[in-house]
Amino acid sequence: MALRCLSLRYETAEVGLVWLRDRNRFPDESVNLIYLDPPFNSNADYNVIFNEMTGEKSKAQLQAFDDTWEWEREASALALNELASSLPDGAQFIEWLASRGDKTSKSMSAYLGMMAIRLLELRRVLHHNGSIYLHCDSTASHYLKILMDTIFSPRSFRNEIIWKRVFAHSDPKKYGRVHDTLLFYTKGQQWTWNKIYGDYDPEYIRKYYRYNDAETGEKFLSRSLTAPGGRGPRYEWKGIVRNWRVTRENMEKLEQDKMIYYTRTGIPRFKQFRKDMKGPPLQTIWTDILPVVTWTAEGLGFETQKPVALLRRIIEASSNVGEVVLDPFCGCGSTLIAASDPEIDRRWIGIDITHLAINLIEQRLKDNYGQEIKSTYIVEGNPFDVTSAQALWDKNTKEFELWALSLVEGARPRQQDRGVDGILGFVDEGRKVETIVVQVKGGEKLSPYIMRDLIGTVENEKAAMGLLITLHPLTSGMMEYAVHQKPYTSTLWERAYPRIQVRTIKELLVDHKEFELPPRISLLKKAAPAKEQGQSPKLL
Repeated sequence: MALRCLSLRYETAEVGLVWLRDRNRFPDESVNLIYLDPPFNSNADYNVIFNEMTGEKSKAQLQAFDDTWEWEREASALALNELASSLPDGAQFIEWLASRGDKTSKSMSAYLGMMAIRLLELRRVLHHNGSIYLHCDSTASHYLKILMDTIFSPRSFRNEIIWKRVFAHSDPKKYGRVHDTLLFYTKGQQWTWNKIYGDYDPEYIRKYYRYNDAETGEKFLSRSLTAPGGRGPRYEWKGIVRNWRVTRENMEKLEQDKMIYYTRTGIPRFKQFRKDMKGPPLQTIWTDILPVVTWTAEGLGFETQKPVALLRRIIEASSNVGEVVLDPFCGCGSTLIAASDPEIDRRWIGIDITHLAINLIEQRLKDNYGQEIKSTYIVEGNPFDVTSAQALWDKNTKEFELWALSLVEGARPRQQDRGVDGILGFVDEGRKVETIVVQVKGGEKLSPYIMRDLIGTVENEKAAMGLLITLHPLTSGMMEYAVHQKPYTSTLWERAYPRIQVRTIKELLVDHKEFELPPRISLLKKAAPAKEQGQSPKLL
């Protein structure tokens, strides 16, 4: 692919916005389709649920993002000042909302200010015949539609799509909330559109496709061959004179192909087989795409995960093969998974804020399309040498830990670390699942007792091995603790492994000196192949 890129927005979303504003990376009108599933201002934390070693869902969760927005006078004033010149109506609306004084209004104002600045940049990069789908829920959909009308124009509004996202929901003293909203806008008045067809209602099929073909046994519906209003060619057919929908030559062809059904009174009618029908054009209420739940093949334990089938539908309807799809809040990567499918074959750009998301997306791409997919895209924002790794440590130690863990295939972070930053597993003799614990240290002044602590953690966790990743090399005295530990001997894999192993970031990242480990179990839940994650919609 000429362009597939994952970008990491470091500590704050503002860095991602700067990246989006870089006109060298994002020239005007360079993107054909934008799908964004931003935070909804839901005032909630969203987590990633990992698997235990046994494959069961873990009780431990890792926070993916905090969807709570606060109106901070200084930061919000900067946002409003920026909007005042490019979107004065929007700035006035957001300022009016904040002036109401209550906490809910101020929170919504802060959220809309964040969204407005980004939507302006998304409009700039969207191609003149491109489309944008904004995924939201009832928390802010009405406010977001005002923003979209202001930025893209009410004339560019195409549809409000209702997607049934859960089977049922119990909300106290009100109707259950079971749907999300997708606001579909275009940049201009000409746009890419590939008609999508849905499935017929089963009751419609039962009622109208009630005839069986004598030769094939297939169900068919009989349609009139009589032209309405006497407009068709008039001729006699088997003793019946009428104005017909087809010429005599075509009638003879239908007869030859056994596509005519005769009623008891001898009236010819056309056989319309179910297999030949595309179905009705897709409408604005989507109930045929099932939600993602953790026990399904597609479920990854990511609370806001969207089904690949949903993204396939949007991508196929509003873009063409080889065009560029952008997801600026790409989360666990459903947009990128759909766009990478060889049957879809779009170029893509995905942006997210954490190394956890980037690691999850890369693992998911590999699960779906094999290790070779790695050569078709680049990752921007990840450290690429010791200097950039040090910069990440100085900026955000937690993100450094998450990134460092991604250097060990199969490792996942653990929220309640108790001396453990990451954990992975492998299977040994008798299908026994063994644990490997990982610690990450980035500071220059490392305690001389660091190895003793790791050894104690391995014992407390009853782990088979312990791994230590450091930004700076350990002293020879520290390394002696590791060297003198009794190795772990694997019966199944018929070899011994060092029980305590140490690698620096340079060794892992630059020298490609990996840890000596048995084949691992990934605790980032492995996704089913893309073709099992929803069928491709029918496309005209």
